[in-house]
Amino acid sequence: MARGVRDAGGSGRSAGRGADRQHTREGPSLGGWRKRGACSQAIGVSRGGRNTKVHAITDRQGRPLAFHLTPGQAADCKAGERLLADLPRCIVHADRAYDSNRIRDIIEEQGAVPNIPPKSNRRWKSCFSKTLYKGRNAIERMFCRLKDCRRLATRYDKLAANFLGNIHLAAAIMWWL
Repeated sequence: MARGVRDAGGSGRSAGRGADRQHTREGPSLGGWRKRGACSQAIGVSRGGRNTKVHAITDRQGRPLAFHLTPGQAADCKAGERLLADLPRCIVHADRAYDSNRIRDIIEEQGAVPNIPPKSNRRWKSCFSKTLYKGRNAIERMFCRLKDCRRLATRYDKLAANFLGNIHLAAAIMWWL
């Protein structure tokens, strides 16, 4: 008799109960396509995979002065606004990605001169000196020296604070040597 009662309901489940999952499609129920907390840790997703951009300011000798981290898909000009807080009177060489009116205004307000190559889609082309721009290799040399530290080149650290701390440690060693 107990066997007949069990078979009467079908599979043995109660009548109003559905599948264990709320949604019929496969995959995780929450979170979407991104890892939680990735943006707060300066980890972004771009065509090359997960990455982090390190923005820096150096002096003429290629010694680092300031750093800022952003996710890989973030625009460079937004990070440049934060990084250019205190500049001495000098000529500022920047990559083409930093070519925006706002960054040029910030540099000029502090008494420095921007030497940034204009973007190809820009209507008004500002003055740009290729001869002076050759001094920008100082920051490229600084990044090459930073990448000698394998921990920084491959970003072993999950937390942005730890990664930035290791960058500062490598920068201090670069000042010392």
